Amino acid sequence: MTGLAVRDLHVTYPGTPPVEAVRGVSLDIAQGETLALLGPSGCGKSSLLAAVVGIVDASGGSVAWDGEDFARVPVHQRGFGLVFQDGQLFPHLTVGANIAFGLEMSGVGRAARAARVDELLALVGLEGLRDRGVTELSGGQRQRVALARSLAPRPRLLALDEPLSSLDADLRSRLAVEVRDILRAEGMTGLLVTHDPAEAEVMADRVMRMADGRLA
Repeated sequence: MTGLAVRDLHVTYPGTPPVEAVRGVSLDIAQGETLALLGPSGCGKSSLLAAVVGIVDASGGSVAWDGEDFARVPVHQRGFGLVFQDGQLFPHLTVGANIAFGLEMSGVGRAARAARVDELLALVGLEGLRDRGVTELSGGQRQRVALARSLAPRPRLLALDEPLSSLDADLRSRLAVEVRDILRAEGMTGLLVTHDPAEAEVMADRVMRMADGRLA
């Protein structure tokens, strides 16, 4: 199978006693599919996502993409994108500069960067806002910019960690549909973490529940 394969993954945080946040989770995500991990706060879903992306070290098990073991592949070489709850945009940069940041760091030329930024601004419905400061945007607009920035380098997989939870209920419902459509338009493989069953059902092709560090 092409795509993501997680096998018997464990995440343990040091302490007295140590905290085992993820306990032997195995799952697959096919290319072009979005999987939602659904569960309450503290169930281990964000730790699982972090271990897949590589920002947290797994204490056991494996993460592979297209059969390639990523155990010793650093986070910046995995080709995975990440969207956080608060977007984590650069407040001193414009919308366009935020979206282009990863491309610039990867050495993509100016013309190609500009073309990709224009493509993504149209995709996320922010045409005309390239030169706007991100601090001037609404919460929903900022999350669209964060999504566009993560999509810019065309990642293998996009991990979304409670990407809409800081927004009000009406906006969250509308953006859930928009984000789903954007991921499908890009042919993107997605791993979504959420505590909202309705959000999971709208945004994902498949939903798996987590409880106490395991898939329920």
